Amino acid sequence: MGRPMRFETDTAIDKAMDLFWQQGYARTTPQELASQLGIGKGSLYNTFESKHALFMRALQRYSEIRLQYLTDLFSAPGAIRPRLREAMTVLAGVGEHQRGCVMVNAEVELGTADDEVTRIADSLFTGIESVFRRAIARGQESGEFGADRDAGTAASQLLASVIGLSVLVKTGGPSERLGIVLDGIIDEL
Repeated sequence: MGRPMRFETDTAIDKAMDLFWQQGYARTTPQELASQLGIGKGSLYNTFESKHALFMRALQRYSEIRLQYLTDLFSAPGAIRPRLREAMTVLAGVGEHQRGCVMVNAEVELGTADDEVTRIADSLFTGIESVFRRAIARGQESGEFGADRDAGTAASQLLASVIGLSVLVKTGGPSERLGIVLDGIIDEL
């Protein structure tokens, strides 16, 4: 009989996600992951099968956290514009850190070489776009936004802006400039 697991899997995935977010997939070694999780390499492989499998679980967890955040943010009544700005700020990491978005980083690093990364990223991006579309439509219905723009097109543009802002955050763009860009994007609605 094997020894019982001494760590909580979701906590371990969160810690791994943080390390992948800081260093990227290629620069993160299995030994660094085991150290970050406080387990041996054998336990890492016994629990998660491989570095790649753990990375996929970390990306999936990131997606779930981000989509839940957006669902919670837009479920309450009230003005949509400030919540869209907040969502874009959080998703891109503006002013929070210089890591960008872990999913955008993964797509840049591995997207064309790893279909599973692309599938998870596409699912997240589709989910974000869908939340944005519903929020914009609500803002149009309430009169907060003009009804002359298609909500789906506007949502696609906001998603593309989040992805671009995330890259700028990752490459060290100044928060002040990024804030001005965010204001301009949201004001266009």
